[in-house]
Amino acid sequence: MDNIPSRLPLDPLTNLPSINSFGGLSNFLRQAVADEDSRIFSESMAELAVRAELVISALRRDRRRDAAAPSLMDMLTVLRDHRNFVVNLSLTWRGLYEYAGYLQALNNFRVLIGQWLLDVEPWGDQLTVTPEDFALVAWRTLGEGMLLIDMYERWLEQEEGEEDASALDKLDAPQRERVLQWWHKLRR
Repeated sequence: MDNIPSRLPLDPLTNLPSINSFGGLSNFLRQAVADEDSRIFSESMAELAVRAELVISALRRDRRRDAAAPSLMDMLTVLRDHRNFVVNLSLTWRGLYEYAGYLQALNNFRVLIGQWLLDVEPWGDQLTVTPEDFALVAWRTLGEGMLLIDMYERWLEQEEGEEDASALDKLDAPQRERVLQWWHKLRR
């Protein structure tokens, strides 16, 4: 695998990304953007991360339907809005392999929340979803989104590289020859 520097802060001991909370992920998403589309996408995902943190807190406090359901419903609304945004992304985004995976993860998350809202423990009024179950699905979904953003930004970098390479083709023959001679001198 290529040794590509990470945009995520790395833990010096494990050399793995050190974001371990939805708040940390939200902050990273607000700062790490390549263009306007990425910025808007990241802000929308940051809102998902913040909302997920609120749902987990609500589920830890009280899993009774009347206490936890409002935060899950709010999460459904944020997910629906984010999904609508994702569906309306440009063809560049939709052409990426990771796009379909992220859209599927969003749809699965929405379906699970709907099921969790309907599923109550027998002989009680507690929702069967635990904070840990919710966090697991939220992290998976947000991870798919981060992968999509990363692949889009890499695509942008590649496109910029191709634009630079094609600049050489725009030069006439004598200029191109001088540039190539200069380049070969630098490489020695």
